[in-house]
Amino acid sequence: MKYFTPLEQFEITVLQPLSLFGLGNFSLFLLVIGFFISLFFFLGLHKPKLVPTYWQSIVEMVYLFVLSTVKGQTGKKGIPFFPFIFFLFIFILFSNLIGLLPFGFTVTAQLITTLTLALSINLGLIFMGFFFHGLKFLTLFVPKEAPAALLPLIVLIEVVSYLLRTFSLSVCLFANMMAGHTLLNILSSFIVAFFKTNLWFLGVLPFILVVAVVCLELGIAFLQAYVFTVLTAIYANDSLNLH
Repeated sequence: MKYFTPLEQFEITVLQPLSLFGLGNFSLFLLVIGFFISLFFFLGLHKPKLVPTYWQSIVEMVYLFVLSTVKGQTGKKGIPFFPFIFFLFIFILFSNLIGLLPFGFTVTAQLITTLTLALSINLGLIFMGFFFHGLKFLTLFVPKEAPAALLPLIVLIEVVSYLLRTFSLSVCLFANMMAGHTLLNILSSFIVAFFKTNLWFLGVLPFILVVAVVCLELGIAFLQAYVFTVLTAIYANDSLNLH
């Protein structure tokens, strides 16, 4: 007999046995995310008009929102990297939102996804720092006017904190997505359990809580996409401007 648990929704399963066209729920939802992102931009940018349509306005608002975030954190030097940061925001946002659909799979609730994104970004930023500044990039770990006696300890702390960015960036997104979806699963199980008894009317309370949590998760989906994006821009600023 199979027992369902709140964490079972995060399991990666094989839908098509490994072959020429092997497919799992993880890769399937990556395709779904890609489809909805393409549809989003198609509806917004197909035959753009001087007076924006509804979808065109939404695309332009998202574009300007991310652009202002990148400009505010990195200045003009960060504009060449805007397309990547913009796509990063869109990918995380759609991954979070699609994971809220019934029977959906949350790609960003997988640590392998967030860790791969964070590690790739931070390795790229380190390379970018050395590319633009050479060995001078290492001065990022040496605070100005630091006491000489404490300098080795301070440099060590700065290096460790810089390396930990990968884990803080990945765990923040992963943990928030996983916790919210787990809570939704538990509350939903209460509703089903109550409706199977004579006290079915008690299921109204967890139903109200589920609706409230779903609304909260919608906000968190946008917030986590923004947090991941703005932290990426802040870290990029360190590599570009050595602040």
